Amino acid sequence: MFESTPTITPLRRLAAPATLGLALALTPLAADAQSRPDTFADLVDQVDDAVVNITTTNTVAAGARGPNRGNPLEDFFDEFRRRGVPEGEEPRPRTRRGSALGSGFVISADGYIVTNNHVIENADEILIEFWSGEELPAEVIGTDPNTDIALLKVTTDTDDLPFVPFGDSDDMRTGDWVMAMGNPLGQGFSVSAGIVSARERELQGAYDDYIQTDAAINRGNSGGPLFNMDGEVIGVNTAILSPNGGSIGIGFAMASNVVTNVVEQLEEFGETRRGWLGVRIQDVDPELAEALGLVEARGALITDVPDGPALDAGIEPRDVILTFDGVDIADTRQLVRTVGSAPVGEAVRVVIFRDGETQTLRVTLGRREEAERAVPASSSQEDPAEQTLLGMTVATLNDELREQLGLDADAEGLVVSDIDVDSPAYEKGLRAGDLIEEAGQVRVSTIGQLEDRVEEAREAGQTSFLLLIRRGGDPRFVALSLEETDAETSNDD
Repeated sequence: MFESTPTITPLRRLAAPATLGLALALTPLAADAQSRPDTFADLVDQVDDAVVNITTTNTVAAGARGPNRGNPLEDFFDEFRRRGVPEGEEPRPRTRRGSALGSGFVISADGYIVTNNHVIENADEILIEFWSGEELPAEVIGTDPNTDIALLKVTTDTDDLPFVPFGDSDDMRTGDWVMAMGNPLGQGFSVSAGIVSARERELQGAYDDYIQTDAAINRGNSGGPLFNMDGEVIGVNTAILSPNGGSIGIGFAMASNVVTNVVEQLEEFGETRRGWLGVRIQDVDPELAEALGLVEARGALITDVPDGPALDAGIEPRDVILTFDGVDIADTRQLVRTVGSAPVGEAVRVVIFRDGETQTLRVTLGRREEAERAVPASSSQEDPAEQTLLGMTVATLNDELREQLGLDADAEGLVVSDIDVDSPAYEKGLRAGDLIEEAGQVRVSTIGQLEDRVEEAREAGQTSFLLLIRRGGDPRFVALSLEETDAETSNDD
């Protein structure tokens, strides 16, 4: 048990003498289980020349005037700073030089180097130290804060630097041996080893795909490589889970299959160019699958389609994306990562489920970095009325309710004004203030329309009933069990 709450700690740049942390993991070579290596020395000899220490310097503002005006000591130093400054002018801000340490690795003979974005962020100067002791200045080619990856470049006379290749992180298995190298706590080049503890970990970002490892990771290892037993980089050490900032055997390395795509774009464009589909989505749970007629609870359910590539391709709300560009989609996380890796401006095939059948559409993706979010408009409503239904008290919209709920003037639907905390609707996450836009896959604007849709579903023998709600501008589908609501109604009677 931890004595304090553990936190996810990016292996952040630290002013010297402190440094940055890292994470690691290894790749499997074959389908057979790996045997425990007698030594890692041969592997170290194979890759050490390509691993680098990174020192950055930057200009930071010295302590600014504090909030305690009138403090005699602060007033004294303020007066001292103003000596020689013409009246009416402010003294020049004081600055100092700061430095930080991290790690990285060379990926090409002509000097491209990969590290973490947080290692070089805001740096004025970047110095690369090689295993041999040689030092070279580096320039930033591009960065991607979303995956915390940066691409640097050093210039040499020979363009014949030792480098290491990337491996396939998808080949990794839990339990495979891995080795990490870097500059922990500013102690210089260091090696640690362990196993892959888990795969496909998600920490904070939409594009996260981390390898978890128990190899020792400490501050200063950020940006360093995680090797498989073939000497291939299968991860970039990025973060640790720790209650105190030190290694406790839970470290994370961004998977190489994410890194390689980012690096290719940074090298070609100096920035990332991720695909953009232009939809809002949610996962499909078993009750949603039953309500939609899906045999299996998988895919990404479309909740909203603003102006963008998806709308142009004919994708609609309530569609479920099952396959994207040849990749079977299990959930929303997989769709986001797959779309982000897809080529911008090229048409891809998308298999959707709609009205009990699958269809194949072709979508030409936009670029996420340039995308502007759009909110579809709807029409106005009639005078308010209230009715209790499915454990909810619902009301039609008027201008007063729109203002109270912060809705657009043209918002359309029914407002949940109250809800029974023992109802299935409450258990499914519905709350007072939610806006019901659709019921049974049909837009509703009156209580009568909602009652009609519920009755039609019951007569059709449906056990689940689909609602599209909007909360705080975000749409979401909710499947309510009609069997539970029928049982509760009979009990009340």
